[in-house]
Amino acid sequence: MSPPFQVAPPRAILLDAGNTLVFADRSRVAAIYRSVGVPWDEARFVEAEMEARRQLARSIGEEHVGTEPHLWREYFLTLFRRSGVPEALLDPVGEALRAAHTQAHLWTHVEEGTAKALDHLRGAGIRLGVISNADGRMEDALVRAGLRDWVEFVIDSEVVGMEKPDPRIFEAGARRLGLPVEGCMYVGDLYPVDVVGAWGAGMSAVLLDPADHYDVPVDRIPSVVDLPSYLAHLTR
Repeated sequence: MSPPFQVAPPRAILLDAGNTLVFADRSRVAAIYRSVGVPWDEARFVEAEMEARRQLARSIGEEHVGTEPHLWREYFLTLFRRSGVPEALLDPVGEALRAAHTQAHLWTHVEEGTAKALDHLRGAGIRLGVISNADGRMEDALVRAGLRDWVEFVIDSEVVGMEKPDPRIFEAGARRLGLPVEGCMYVGDLYPVDVVGAWGAGMSAVLLDPADHYDVPVDRIPSVVDLPSYLAHLTR
């Protein structure tokens, strides 16, 4: 699939949340690993998470929305194995992580420079919102991560009853802004859900690709931190 239009500087940016604005809290994951006797290596965990994310994107077909339990089971199995969890401890680590996430949303780690980048975008007149396939708790997670004040609203799929890549959820974001979909850009980390979904609504998109893994027909940046420089490039 190719982009259906020329990418132009947007009036607003709609952002994915998990693995785009916020990531798994590594200190809490480290505590879980150590609690069952698994050594913690942060660099190895980060590399494993990128591979797990890439496999998740490959596994999402046209009939999937990216929140199916079996897809996330494979995501976490890949993450655990590649970050050093032995087979015998996969279930204990998984159960401990689920319990921790149930108690308090685990996706609250923010990359350094994120708030500064969002501040730069708002200072340039770019309006910001969030559209996330989540479990109804994403707004609270962004509050705890310290990012909620940077965006005008959070659309959580569990709350609104529709999920990306359904074009309607992207259209809902544009309506919240009072803008046409062509005036908005979507930024997320899963090509078949975030990019293809945004295109289906008539919205431009950018894919987060921190490890330069993807060969897909869309502009890619490593991180939300790189959005200001990417937009500056569009205006040249």
